Amino acid sequence: MSFSHSPTLPLLRQGDMVMCMNNRMVPLATVCRLPGRPIPRLVGTSRDGQTMGTRLDWQSYLRCLRSGRGSMVGAAEKRLVVQMAIVTTDVGTEVKFRDLDLERRNPGTVVAVILGGGAGTRLFPLTKRRAKPAVPIGGAYRLIDVPMSNCINSGINKVYILTQFNSASLNRHLARAYNFSNGVSFGDGFVEVLAATQTPGVEGKRWFQGTADAVRQFHWLFEDAKGKDIKDVLILSGDHLYRMDYMDFVQDHRQSGADITISCMPMDDSDIFCFMVIKEVDTSVLGLSKEEAAKNPYIASMGVYVFKKELLLNLLRWRFPTANDFGSEIIPASAKEFFIKAYLFNDYWEDIGTIKSFFEANLALTAHVSAFYAPPPRFSFYDATKPTYTSRRNLPPSKVDNSKIVDSIVSHGTFMDNCLIEHSVIGIRSRISSNVHLKDTVMLGADYYETDAETASLLAEGRVPIGIGENTKIRNCIIDKNARIGKNVIISNSDGIQEADRSAEGFYIRSGVTIILKNSTIGDGFVI
Repeated sequence: MSFSHSPTLPLLRQGDMVMCMNNRMVPLATVCRLPGRPIPRLVGTSRDGQTMGTRLDWQSYLRCLRSGRGSMVGAAEKRLVVQMAIVTTDVGTEVKFRDLDLERRNPGTVVAVILGGGAGTRLFPLTKRRAKPAVPIGGAYRLIDVPMSNCINSGINKVYILTQFNSASLNRHLARAYNFSNGVSFGDGFVEVLAATQTPGVEGKRWFQGTADAVRQFHWLFEDAKGKDIKDVLILSGDHLYRMDYMDFVQDHRQSGADITISCMPMDDSDIFCFMVIKEVDTSVLGLSKEEAAKNPYIASMGVYVFKKELLLNLLRWRFPTANDFGSEIIPASAKEFFIKAYLFNDYWEDIGTIKSFFEANLALTAHVSAFYAPPPRFSFYDATKPTYTSRRNLPPSKVDNSKIVDSIVSHGTFMDNCLIEHSVIGIRSRISSNVHLKDTVMLGADYYETDAETASLLAEGRVPIGIGENTKIRNCIIDKNARIGKNVIISNSDGIQEADRSAEGFYIRSGVTIILKNSTIGDGFVI
């Protein structure tokens, strides 16, 4: 017999039996290689006359260990299983080995399901005409680009996006950015948008009732031709900001043998009522200092899960057919009889679920990437090794005339003339006129340009073109797309109003932040 490494040949599975030179049957899971120790030589056929590699179930494996037939390999060796083997005859064949990690990190056996979310009432009015995952962020991206880019960078190329509310702009963005003809290349994978639709039967005539119900209504997709090789289903949210290697997550799930794995992060007690808190633990095991661990004594669910496919289908169709939510219903109920594991994620993660969190997360992006006097941003879109993808727009570079820009992000296709921009995010196609001062402002940009002739005509008629007019001062504000703000406007909420609904005048105030509505007009000289 001879041995060689091969990443391509099919393998026996854990629990299969092989025979060693001392004529003992040993489960394949115990065949390992330790530093300084030779690989056990595999010979002959199994004791019952069957060919090598007869599949045994888990109970047979346990009986073998209890009977002592696996005692030739000690407990330490069993914990250090690193390779699997194929046993063949001596005639022109050889024994092959391959790392277990190759199978556990195989993204081709994973499908990602990105949930488009509900009506997005906490993000209103940004969700008045768009789904939550379609909300722009960072000047040039949309929230859906975050999980999509994480999937691409993790090698996962089978993705479903479930949508329901205000999904037109989201569907348009996905079609432009992630299709097969002129978007991001997905090889043999796919990106499919699954919109809520009516199907035969009582259950098919209602909207999605929750995260689990949304997946349940499309459960049949996991059993068709595209899903035949799928082993695990990754459940993601479309309104979170973070960077994560999903295959590290899936690999941990597979190595542990868990039925369900929940991605969790350390958290203090200020937000524990907003998230599904798993338990209070010593979070120093996450690599936090003693001080950080003391401040963050809890681990809370990120709303990112991985399920064994067959178990997920069983839970949705048979065990809990009326349960609508993963976090509050299916997972807690499953904990009584299935192996559920927490995967600890110790990096930046933000739920962009409210106006306040959206505003703060955007402004946090403007922190210095490298500076001696300020910490770098906890999240940055500037990562060459794990880029964030989005739609191709073919816009020109930004044109900046005699302006001062401090700690800000300016997206492409922007025109600025003699203005001051401080601690702000400027979106694509923005037009900012002379003597404008923006501070602590998130400007989402525009969907299209108005020509110079159109702009001149509007000004001549006393109307307001898209963008910000001369001598305007704005701070602590979110300006939605295609907004028209005139000359000599002041937006500062100097009275400190926390909540206001002034849609007829083109703005809302949420958590003290002024939001200028999409396509609205703020006339010359207006003061907020």
